[in-house]
Amino acid sequence: MNNYSYLALGDSYTIGEQVLPGENFPNQTVMLLNKTANGASRRQGFSQTPSAVTNPDGGLNYVAPDIIATTGWTTDELNKAIDAANITKQYDIVSLLIGVNNQYRGRPVENFATEFEHLLQRAIYFANNIPNHVFVLSIPDWGVTPFAAGKDINKIAEEINAYNNVCKTTAAKFQVHFIDITTAQRSDGNTDEFLAADKLHPSGKEYAKWAAQLVTAIKNVFN
Repeated sequence: MNNYSYLALGDSYTIGEQVLPGENFPNQTVMLLNKTANGASRRQGFSQTPSAVTNPDGGLNYVAPDIIATTGWTTDELNKAIDAANITKQYDIVSLLIGVNNQYRGRPVENFATEFEHLLQRAIYFANNIPNHVFVLSIPDWGVTPFAAGKDINKIAEEINAYNNVCKTTAAKFQVHFIDITTAQRSDGNTDEFLAADKLHPSGKEYAKWAAQLVTAIKNVFN
């Protein structure tokens, strides 16, 4: 039985700012993929990260994800962090969610497009050059959260849409998966139960939705 590996690349939305480690979407993804013998979702407690476990339904073992992500990172900062990580292994699954801090800092979408494409090419390389094993998640709209009170939320939404259009078209260009989490997040983003304590970042409950979408896409590939 082989263990299946997962590399998650991103920023605060990937590392899970303000939530326990097991609540971020990469760890919840692995917990959903790994099933116990009775078919219930494997849950070791949100304070822990998932370890490898046999899935009797699908016959796959998923190990805890490797995560390269830090709150505040832009595309160029993630790229430098990947260099510093000196990754020497290949992964069965790679996810990429990046760009909100480029938008927040007012960087041109054209600059983002260039840097995002480079990151996506690197993600494909880490997935053993198999584009079908790479998953791009759309950028959440922080303008719908209480943190954005007093900001021009229409401008934020327009810019997030432009950034996400880059993510979607670039994903299509390289034939990787694009997962839209923004549409639902915009509905949840002003609701306490879907927000962390800072009223900006998602709670574990919101991340669970992202994980569920990612799991569905992964199962469609591996099953």
